[in-house]
Amino acid sequence: MSVAVREGVSDWPTAGFPGVRTNPDTLLPVIVNEDVMETALAASDDPADRIMALLLENHPNEAAELLAEARYKDPESFRLRIFEAEVHRATNRLDRAIQLFRHLLQDVQGSPKEAIVRQYLGRAYFVSGNALAASEEFAKALDLRVAMAADASLIYSSAVALQRARNVLELAS
Repeated sequence: MSVAVREGVSDWPTAGFPGVRTNPDTLLPVIVNEDVMETALAASDDPADRIMALLLENHPNEAAELLAEARYKDPESFRLRIFEAEVHRATNRLDRAIQLFRHLLQDVQGSPKEAIVRQYLGRAYFVSGNALAASEEFAKALDLRVAMAADASLIYSSAVALQRARNVLELAS
């Protein structure tokens, strides 16, 4: 495997997996170091990690197949439910992705997982072109993360996403 390390991404928010960062313009996760990601995948036995990698490598059909197998074995897995919606987002079924995230949000409201779902929901809204709804979700995710003294990288990720959504709204007005 060739080493593919992107330049100029050190200030991009982390995306929750080694070798992956969030593009501050698109708000989508991007592989910035393939070797680091592959090493982390080799050490992982979590199918959600492989599903994420397949989505990042633009293999949504393979990701969907692996997701179906994994959900069959663990239908209540929070991460797998997130990636179910992400498969829909990656295949431009944005309404379905938003619907799944909103349903998941109802299930986790008031729990520490709420901020995670709001961040994903905000991203789905952003990708669908609804910067107003995205900014509202990112603001809620940021507030929740600050209130629970979350890791600084999570707070930064929410702040960057909120600022990007607000910038898009400002340009549109």
